[in-house]
Amino acid sequence: MKRNRAAHHLETLAQTCAGLIENPNPISPLRVRALWTAGEILDPSAEPELITVALVVDLPPAEVPWRGEPTGAQHWANLTRLSRNPFLPLWRSAHAPVWNHHLIRPALIWSAETGIAQDTLTTLAEGDPETVRSEAPSTVDFQARVAEELAISHTALTAASETYEARRWAPGKLEPYADTLFRAGKGYLELLAASRD
Repeated sequence: MKRNRAAHHLETLAQTCAGLIENPNPISPLRVRALWTAGEILDPSAEPELITVALVVDLPPAEVPWRGEPTGAQHWANLTRLSRNPFLPLWRSAHAPVWNHHLIRPALIWSAETGIAQDTLTTLAEGDPETVRSEAPSTVDFQARVAEELAISHTALTAASETYEARRWAPGKLEPYADTLFRAGKGYLELLAASRD
């Protein structure tokens, strides 16, 4: 998609996030506190097919493992039309850095404290994202962050495996448990690979 179209999608999502802070929806108790973007949209030569977004929620890191979805994420995605637009959503905890091995030098689009970063959206539409990207972490900080996330991810994978095994032959749908197990496994394997680089 064209860069200005991608920036428009980001602005619309940011406005929706801001609207839900001002007027919370009782159907979806999950509250997004910040919206960041990363990936192809931060490459000046790319025209992204999907827009990678990091959705920051006020939950402990253990409740938002890498590639995991917090409780209520699907309802929130449907309510905000996130699931119907060209986004790759990645959920993050407000109590840990947003960046990691995949979210490299992300750009802040909106936060509950500062509002919509209009300058960032304009810069992204114009194709000059370098000036709005966050600073790169040091090698030591990067390695420490990957190790922290790997430990959280291992715990999440263990819990998801145990839950799946307990529910495997029980009545009811298995799909939600299988999806959680898949996301936990994918996140763990990505972090394991990043820890070996």
